[in-house]
Amino acid sequence: MIRVPADLGVDSLLRAYSAGYFPMPVRRRIAWFSPNPRGIFLPGHLSISRSLRRSLKNFDIRVNTAFGEVIAACGDPARPMGWINRAIIESFTTLHLAGYAHSVEAWDDDGLAGGLYGVSIGGFFAGESMFHRRTDASKVALVALSEIMSDVPHALIDTQWTTDHLVSLGAFDVSRNDYADLLDTALQQPSPPPFATTQKGDQPWPTDLG
Repeated sequence: MIRVPADLGVDSLLRAYSAGYFPMPVRRRIAWFSPNPRGIFLPGHLSISRSLRRSLKNFDIRVNTAFGEVIAACGDPARPMGWINRAIIESFTTLHLAGYAHSVEAWDDDGLAGGLYGVSIGGFFAGESMFHRRTDASKVALVALSEIMSDVPHALIDTQWTTDHLVSLGAFDVSRNDYADLLDTALQQPSPPPFATTQKGDQPWPTDLG
């Protein structure tokens, strides 16, 4: 962990993520982290169980149509181990409006069922948080994210730390040095089309995850 001034402006966030750091509140202050080892996914290499594959057919995927609702749900103070405070929500909403923070959303007939948000720079996506209101909805959003990033060579999805849940989906640890090499390569790639726009409220992303 490295402590720096609590500046969550767009330029500071982009510099930090491009250098391998991400912010989290610690005792009402912002701390910047660069874990060793670092948890990652390689796009296109998720472990999709039979039950999850069946669930893919139950949701429609959209990108950036409800960023505010997604980050608010991820930041619900009732969630265990919640860390997303007002400063994080405000700064990442600004980053979204600047075209660098995105939401991947799973929708069904009852509305927004789950999703995730994170930071996209070139072929790099830093996953920040996910939530679900219906079974498997956040996992379906992750599968969609993997497919989006699979269109970019040498793309990288950052999970910060691994958990048993993420490992079961295909996440694994790499050393900080290896992460830095993967990150540098990913940053030089073009952004995938769904994340290449700087416009708010993108159209639903057409995909067949089944």
